[in-house]
Amino acid sequence: MQKLILLLTLLSVSLVSAQAYKGKDDNKFQVGTNLQENATGINVSYDYGIGENISFGISSTYLLGVNDALLKNAIDDENAGFDNRFDIRARFNANLGNVINIDENFDVYPGLSLGLKNFGGHLGARYFFTEGFGVYTELNVPFAKYKTDNLTPAEALHNQFTVNLGASFNL
Repeated sequence: MQKLILLLTLLSVSLVSAQAYKGKDDNKFQVGTNLQENATGINVSYDYGIGENISFGISSTYLLGVNDALLKNAIDDENAGFDNRFDIRARFNANLGNVINIDENFDVYPGLSLGLKNFGGHLGARYFFTEGFGVYTELNVPFAKYKTDNLTPAEALHNQFTVNLGASFNL
């Protein structure tokens, strides 16, 4: 009986077709956590495929947990208000899953983003377990900050290396 259940499980898993990036008209929605020095928050992103390996999208992050003790020591005693906690970005991805051809359920996507705080880049990866559900992670780094002076700790939020990880959904 156990062998029969194992065989049925293996067959059902092998029949699942969960492609990570389908090309033109592909829709991805992602929700997860954002981790950075002195803060954690929630990240939401949407990507739309416009070509075989190209997608455009939008990403937004709001920081929920900020190390207020550190921020109170900032220049001008500035605390992290909404303008420091919130960021929104337009993004461009080069979806390379079918190019590197590891697994059709796996996608790697380097990209560029233009946000309220900076111009930056990201390297992301996602893996789909089923047709509609997967996991993702992204590493983000700013290339050019809009404010070039010394940043206060509150202004440094979103202007540093960050990591996003969470769930990815096909729409």
